[in-house]
Amino acid sequence: HKTPLGALIITCAATDDITAWCLLAAVVAIVKAGSFISSLYIIALSVVYVVVMIRVVRPFLKRLGDIHTSRENLDKPVVAVFFLTLLISAYTTEIIGIHALFGAFLAGTIMPENVRFRNIFIQKIEDVSLVLLLPLFFVFTGLRTHIGLINDISLLKVTGLVILVAITGKFVGSAITARFIGQSWRDSLTIGALMNTRGLMELVVLNIGYDLGILSPEIFSMMVIMALVTTFMTGPALNWIGKIFKVKETITRKMEEAKKKFNVILSFGNPEMGRSLVKLANYMVKHQHETSTVTALHLCPNSVLHHYNIDEYEAESFAPLKEESEHLKLPVKTLFKASDNIDSDIREISNNGVYDLLLIGIGQSIFEGSLLGKILGYTSRMVNIHKVTDKEKFLRNSPFDKRTQTILMGSNIPVGIFVDKNIGELYHAIFMVRSENDRFIFEYIQRLLRNSKMHITIHDASGFFESVANITNDIDFLTGKYDGRVKLSKFSKPDAVFINQHQLLIISTEGWKDLVDSGCEWLKETPSILILQE
Repeated sequence: HKTPLGALIITCAATDDITAWCLLAAVVAIVKAGSFISSLYIIALSVVYVVVMIRVVRPFLKRLGDIHTSRENLDKPVVAVFFLTLLISAYTTEIIGIHALFGAFLAGTIMPENVRFRNIFIQKIEDVSLVLLLPLFFVFTGLRTHIGLINDISLLKVTGLVILVAITGKFVGSAITARFIGQSWRDSLTIGALMNTRGLMELVVLNIGYDLGILSPEIFSMMVIMALVTTFMTGPALNWIGKIFKVKETITRKMEEAKKKFNVILSFGNPEMGRSLVKLANYMVKHQHETSTVTALHLCPNSVLHHYNIDEYEAESFAPLKEESEHLKLPVKTLFKASDNIDSDIREISNNGVYDLLLIGIGQSIFEGSLLGKILGYTSRMVNIHKVTDKEKFLRNSPFDKRTQTILMGSNIPVGIFVDKNIGELYHAIFMVRSENDRFIFEYIQRLLRNSKMHITIHDASGFFESVANITNDIDFLTGKYDGRVKLSKFSKPDAVFINQHQLLIISTEGWKDLVDSGCEWLKETPSILILQE
């Protein structure tokens, strides 16, 4: 909804709904009046009613909304005034000769525009509306829908024709119009797919038509089926459009432009973890702002977000990160999205963008017990660090929690898992090399050395450095270029005292698995950890 295309579609949908309500009001007036001449009287009264609501009632409600903008002074009498406005408005439209739903709709449109008031008022009534009233409406509609009435081949053909006409009118009509005014074919078809969604509005209209006797039970059932089909097809249609119009040339061009850059995307849940990840990213790009970018991604479950608090929630989520980025003088782009599948969206966004590293965080505040318990998502009551028995097979195969493992398995770019233990500034890091496969991490070690004053100890965990020429050459290069800040360690079995001389442990995912399987006693004493996967 924050993209130009999304804003355009929402505007079109709102205009479409208002137009539909006006047309429906005219139809209802004619049906109830019995003749066109009599309906003019009802329409005239409706116009007078609308003017009174907008010119008289709306300013009054606006004054109330401006005064009562906190939970403390939005008391029961004030709430009662707004509910009475709703009921009286609905009753008035019923007396005039149009449906009570029109009065309820207009009462909603004239509510105060004050954002703070709306947020508080919606919070007061939303749970009852969504948990009780909305499901009851769908149940009511379902009970009225008799699919069994469509039991003849001719009726099935009519149902198919109704669906075809509906799709042609909304999908094809909107797409062709959008293309005519200059939109691309991809955007035009996207507009058509989203405008084709009927959803709740269609069901409200159908129930009004059914109540007035305009629609027979058979036609009502056909229309409900049409509303369901056109709503359900939206997601698959958007996926289909995305696959057909995947612009390979644009992606290739972006990749060529970014080939010489180092682009980091960091994904966080807890706002304070966003601050920690920005600090870590800064250690990798501090002196290379011209050739590097940092993008911060925050996804939130759809179930906890509402349209009235999205902006506020986004601002609060990025506040610590933006504060830290300003302090570090590090430019950071932000991405925010409400998601039904956070793991999948993290993978999709990072894979489809031109990024060289995905950073995700595990904060200390969510842990209990030992560090092993933290990484595994189990507490120390469930996993004993010294002795693993019934969970041994699980530990061998999956040393990460399910969400982290899903991201690791689905990511097409390198991933860094940052275990934050709130140590503060990072002055000394230890890179624990477990096998020749860990050589890819030397690139990140060099970035840390180039962009920070960090000292790094390279630990030969398996005693194989001297026999692997590539590893030896990498170490010689780093020690020669960053003399005094890189040293080699050959302790065969590091202990807690040695590890805690450093603020950061750097290790590969395979190396971490080896440590977990070996049941190292010093795991619970580790500093912050950066686990990297190629």
